[in-house]
Amino acid sequence: MTTLGDSDPDPTDALSPLPSRNATGTPVRGRLRFCYGPMDCGKSTLALQIDHNHARQGRRGLLLVRHDRSGEPRISSRIGITRRATEVGEDTDLRQLIRHQWVAGRHLDYLIVDEAQFLSAAQVEQLAELADEVALDVYCFGIATDFRSRLFPGARRLFELADELQPVQVEVLCWCGAPGRFNARVAGGEVLREGDTVAVADTFSGVVEKTNSPPSDTEPATIRYQVLCRRHFRLGDLGPAAARHGQLRLT
Repeated sequence: MTTLGDSDPDPTDALSPLPSRNATGTPVRGRLRFCYGPMDCGKSTLALQIDHNHARQGRRGLLLVRHDRSGEPRISSRIGITRRATEVGEDTDLRQLIRHQWVAGRHLDYLIVDEAQFLSAAQVEQLAELADEVALDVYCFGIATDFRSRLFPGARRLFELADELQPVQVEVLCWCGAPGRFNARVAGGEVLREGDTVAVADTFSGVVEKTNSPPSDTEPATIRYQVLCRRHFRLGDLGPAAARHGQLRLT
């Protein structure tokens, strides 16, 4: 991995590695944390609460998001809390993004990254580099597995690199009352097992992002998500009232 200083040895570089040390002489480093859980467990709410708590103590942060459910560059919670954020693109170099902030005189102490499962593995490595080399505290929030119950690439790399892994403790239940861990993608009353990995839906506003594949007889245009326990995810059993209020829907 190329460090920030290696790519630009200019001592005036705003992101040159920091020489700070604590009282014991140990170099100061940031922490990379990953808070994860199924949809509806409060990840975005927690992200905004952590940002609020840090800001109250005078720390300066930056909110980042990749594919928010609103379809806009913001972090939005389903309980109604929302904040503007910077959208991370597919090719965004997060080191350069932070460098531009610092060059503009906006020193940062921490990052909040929502929907972190959609980051690339390389972008997660960039976050680790920012934590190690410039002592940024990085808080990532996201879903661990996709609708096929397989790890997202970004989530997988976070599990491999993060200093701290924290499941979000708000319990989400399957229709049967058992803990729900699996985000089933549903169309036409059936659990889908194939399709594009990224298809973001919103509880309230309808269309957020269409899948790259055109609708077909086997993949209708209307898609929603439902949290299931492992058994009912495996069986594809959506319960006695399949179309529940508040489930995510993509039309």
